[in-house]
Amino acid sequence: MKGNITVTEQALAAIIGLAAHEVPGVKGMSPVGIRDGISRILGRSEASQGVVVKADPANPGKYQADIYVVVAYGVKVPTVVESIAERAEWAAKHLGGVVLEKVYVHVVGVSRG
Repeated sequence: MKGNITVTEQALAAIIGLAAHEVPGVKGMSPVGIRDGISRILGRSEASQGVVVKADPANPGKYQADIYVVVAYGVKVPTVVESIAERAEWAAKHLGGVVLEKVYVHVVGVSRG
């Protein structure tokens, strides 16, 4: 096949968000901005919620991801964070066809439920 394949940043964020949900110890994603917060209030949940993907202007085809998560009480947070980052990098590369240069995982809460 000839041509170009383009994966939007929104689609890449959805891929990464779904991958983060698969990691044991992740209870959910945290809203990143006003748009995510309003969507959550209205009961609409998107796979990209809690994920911000930015292209690296200095390196075409390379991206950075910020992932905002809530983890379960009692888990080893560093282990969960490392697993999220590894899973996000794998999903972006193998499912989205792009390389994540940097992955930042922000633990914004802990849930007992």
